Amino acid sequence: MKRKLSLILLIIFLLCGTLFSCSTIAGLAQFAGAVGLVDKNIANAVSTSATAIGAASETITPEQEYYIGRAVAANILSSYRIWNDNPSLISYVNQICAAITINSPRPDIFNGYKVALLDSTEINAFATSGGHIFITRGLVNAANSEDALAGVIAHEVAHIQLMHGIKAIKNSRITQALLVTGTAAAGAATGMDVKQLTDVFNETIGEIFQTLVNNGYSRNQELEADNTAMSLMASAGYNPSGLIEMLRSLNNVQTSGSGFGKTHPTPAQRITNAERTVQNFTVANTSSSRNERFVALIR
Repeated sequence: MKRKLSLILLIIFLLCGTLFSCSTIAGLAQFAGAVGLVDKNIANAVSTSATAIGAASETITPEQEYYIGRAVAANILSSYRIWNDNPSLISYVNQICAAITINSPRPDIFNGYKVALLDSTEINAFATSGGHIFITRGLVNAANSEDALAGVIAHEVAHIQLMHGIKAIKNSRITQALLVTGTAAAGAATGMDVKQLTDVFNETIGEIFQTLVNNGYSRNQELEADNTAMSLMASAGYNPSGLIEMLRSLNNVQTSGSGFGKTHPTPAQRITNAERTVQNFTVANTSSSRNERFVALIR
């Protein structure tokens, strides 16, 4: 019985990607169950599966991107405390972010870009979809210049603009849709409530957010973010080599089992990549004009 149901649902999954929309399949399944063409449990399983698969492949709107990111941010703040003890410093990092984003290909997003400082000596930073950027005090203290700090912020902005978080979530949502497909088949055979099956799909979203924070992005995505960060820095008038300066600082102080070392490629790998990319940019070195305010606020 279960094998037969799984085969039916696999066919439905294939139809969703070829001849019919998932919403059409869901509607047909409900109709067939209502008029007695198929067992109602099977109809509900098919409808649930088609709806889940459709949700996994739908285009995520800027509003959804923001609220997904806010949910990720809530998880981050369950492990870290926001640091508000220095309003001038908080304003400063947000001004750097504004300079980077206003000169970027995507200056406007649903609720804007915001940088918050985390009260931790750990060297780490996080970017969630929708414009949420978190930087630990430990990472700020590791910077030796404004351009180096701008490199950190530009890297996180790059993750947002390249939609790395959204891509990871969409991939996971598709995986969960397939999981619901299999669960729905089992549910139809055992008479499990369809709402319970749908809840299984929805509840996994929180686990996806936690996975993103703990595991980090792929090596290729991190290097892509570095390359994009240098482009963003150049467009804003920062010296792209500031990112390399920051990576060298991290190489001296970072351990592999925590912070950036846990979720990023090694600084040495990133430096090698960045040194190749930085040759593509020619920017006048105006960093001396930024040194005074950096020293005043950071040191």
